[in-house]
Amino acid sequence: MSSPAVTAPYTRAVVNAMRKLYPEILADKSFDNTGLLLEAPFDPLRRQMNSVLLTVDLTKAVADEAIERNDSIVIAYHPIIFRGLKSLTLKDTQQQSLLRLAAEGISVYSPHTAIDCARGGLGDWLADIVTGTPAEVQADDEGTVEKEINGSPAKNSPTTQTPAESDRSLSPLKRPSYMLQHHPSQLLLKEKALKLGNKQHRRYPIQTTKVPGYPGAGMGRIVRLSEPVPLTDIIDRIGLGLGNPKGFPIAVPQGKQAGDMMIRSIGICAGSGGHLFGEMEKAGEEVDLLFTGELSHHEALAAIEKGKCVICLFHSNTERGFLHSVLKVQLEATIAEEWERVRNEERAKEGLSDEFVESLNDEHVEVQVSEFDRDPFGIMISKAAV
Repeated sequence: MSSPAVTAPYTRAVVNAMRKLYPEILADKSFDNTGLLLEAPFDPLRRQMNSVLLTVDLTKAVADEAIERNDSIVIAYHPIIFRGLKSLTLKDTQQQSLLRLAAEGISVYSPHTAIDCARGGLGDWLADIVTGTPAEVQADDEGTVEKEINGSPAKNSPTTQTPAESDRSLSPLKRPSYMLQHHPSQLLLKEKALKLGNKQHRRYPIQTTKVPGYPGAGMGRIVRLSEPVPLTDIIDRIGLGLGNPKGFPIAVPQGKQAGDMMIRSIGICAGSGGHLFGEMEKAGEEVDLLFTGELSHHEALAAIEKGKCVICLFHSNTERGFLHSVLKVQLEATIAEEWERVRNEERAKEGLSDEFVESLNDEHVEVQVSEFDRDPFGIMISKAAV
């Protein structure tokens, strides 16, 4: 008689950690598909490493990477299974990746809009970037910016940091700084980024969640600065916060230059912002700047005709830095707690094989960000223009 199929204990600890950090109840189930999308059976005789691979998109290259690394689970921000499947075949490249991962015992989890919606999630990370707000400056339930001093929030306190306070923002016990560090060279940008002259501001969701018990959560963010800021300053902040890209699309009203524009309010949406910005306008929320990953040609034209500015970074470039800057550190701490709890639960069971017990004795916890995940679009720059 064959043994019943079970999930790898470590994978279960990872899923528990994700659900603890970003509850699936916050996801927009009207269109999204979040949660454990692929549950690979556990074979203790050829078990995976106690490691997680973070990615925005689960492409063939990322699947190859996870298999080569022998990861236990891939956390793919975008759900690789988005609509109903009538078959799983090798002809479809995405289904092929799923089949190969399942054969290797690697599971797949997708948080997507649960991270978008959560307070302290993707929307707040992008708001941190455009405002130049270090990690410990947070918004309270009403959206007013507070600053924690020795663990006690002080409303309306100035947001300029001393060197000692900057050191605290790098602690793994807090939300990390908003810097995206693809390479060690990016560490040199951190000090500069934390001296951007943080402005006091209000922030709140474009669409507040209807889920009770999660104040401050919702889709997108609206930021209202206490004083107008030059658009060029915000461009500098975005460049630093997103790892100094060579360039990105910007739209300003006709007859204007970027240096002419002063910004006091910003609408923010990770990924594709057209629909959410449309809902924002219907609600009567007017802003000076739309900041998103992508916007259609006609949506951008309509925005500049109304006197707004638009900054786009390509879809997944507004999301990938969150994996490096926030999720990796959060998961490392939370998985360690969950892994200890799962191990104790499993050890209390009878009839465990020696191989299963050996897997429970492995204290190792690892979270890595994919080296092969990238947006499909890049910018080609003429050598003559450099």
